[in-house]
Amino acid sequence: MNVFGIGTDIVECLRIAQMIERHGELFINRVYTAHEIEYCRERKQATQHFAGRWAAKEAILKALGTGWRRGISWLDMEVRNNPGGKPTVALRGGAREVVEQSGIGEVLISISHCRSHATALAVALSRDTRRKTDE
Repeated sequence: MNVFGIGTDIVECLRIAQMIERHGELFINRVYTAHEIEYCRERKQATQHFAGRWAAKEAILKALGTGWRRGISWLDMEVRNNPGGKPTVALRGGAREVVEQSGIGEVLISISHCRSHATALAVALSRDTRRKTDE
């Protein structure tokens, strides 16, 4: 696979905490899927996890090269964790359409956070269209 695009984002955890405080469930349900909400609320430092997922979604948009165009919404990108804790990406709707049209085979992400900031890196990998030959 070849790199199609990369994206990174950093956000202040306080900013996300303020958005949650100011707009409550309206904000949370607009930005995060039910699975993400459950995951974050189960964590001791929920705000850091919400901020990490915010940063991941912004980084994914940058890696896809679209920004908020082409019909992509917050809920089209879902951050999950495999059994070992590694974050993974599930795409649907407008984000899934962009991936299919662009020939992207996989989007990898990494998320880090502390009390003050959350950051994420996303790498979109192109599908390898070359056929393997027997050697």
